[in-house]
Amino acid sequence: MRPVGDPAHYDFGGVLRVGRPGEHGAGGSDPDAPASLGRVDGSEPDAPGSLGRAGGSEPSLGRAAGSEPDAPGSLGRAGGSEPDALGSAGRGVRSVHHVEHVMGTVVSIDLADDLPAARLTAMIDDVCAWLHEVDRRFSTYREDSEVSRLRRREIGVADFSPDLRHVLEACADLWRATDGYFDAYAGGQLDPSGYVKGWSVEVASARLAEAGSTNHCVNAGGDIRARGLSATGKPWRVGIRNPWEADKLSWVLTLTDCAVATSGTYERGDHVVNPRTGGPARGLRSVTVVGPDLALADAYATAALAMGEAGLGWLAKLVPEGYESAVVTDDGRAFSSAGLPAAV
Repeated sequence: MRPVGDPAHYDFGGVLRVGRPGEHGAGGSDPDAPASLGRVDGSEPDAPGSLGRAGGSEPSLGRAAGSEPDAPGSLGRAGGSEPDALGSAGRGVRSVHHVEHVMGTVVSIDLADDLPAARLTAMIDDVCAWLHEVDRRFSTYREDSEVSRLRRREIGVADFSPDLRHVLEACADLWRATDGYFDAYAGGQLDPSGYVKGWSVEVASARLAEAGSTNHCVNAGGDIRARGLSATGKPWRVGIRNPWEADKLSWVLTLTDCAVATSGTYERGDHVVNPRTGGPARGLRSVTVVGPDLALADAYATAALAMGEAGLGWLAKLVPEGYESAVVTDDGRAFSSAGLPAAV
């Protein structure tokens, strides 16, 4: 990991939070930036200034304006509205945007494929059905979920669904790969949420690809899986928010076929536990991981946050596996790996 120099010449134009609660259509949102981590308007945010100087001065980091990723709300399906065809501003393809409230967060789905409206709508319906199925099966807040039943020891190994078996095996593998810092039992009982959200979006993207969507972006509260290009023919743009200032950005990423996940203490407080101490994670304020698989990127970001500043060296070891990262420490320093797909 390297200290970040001067990103003040980033082009922040067009990094927007697209969509509003209940949208299911193209309605004026910017196809370049589907992430809810982007700015709400098209104006240029304040320059981030000198990010991550080793001297320790607090950087003027940027944050993407937007609602809290995990904040509950009443975002419903607006189902049935037909996506609009983009005009000359785009690639001349149909582009559809849908917002769904599921798994305790806001999920936005953007499709930028030249396909019939009915087919695009069917893809979104399939993805939403999958995400609600995941919620029913893995929610720690539903008494009838598989996870809750397993917690109460009402089911055994023979009763596990294939998906539950996969999630438990993946969590065990990640516990070993992170030297115990990714721990689905860190809170005292099973909670695989740190893996499930990223995994469910990764699967959702794979389902879209299998159905014929080669250009899409799925964003679940800041955990993002993008494929292909936006409706403008350019890579998807994602803003990583400043962990202190809600209307500014730390980085702007350009994505084509990759995933991005951020774990931090600035929105949900001390929700990540250091398994060595049993107390809240300390040392890092925000960790963003970019790579080929969202399930792993999400888990790696959580593990690095739990490690504290030791996570900087650990993240650097992931680069050969295709995982780049960006980190902001509790004292305001910022670091990024050399291959981070930042827009400069």
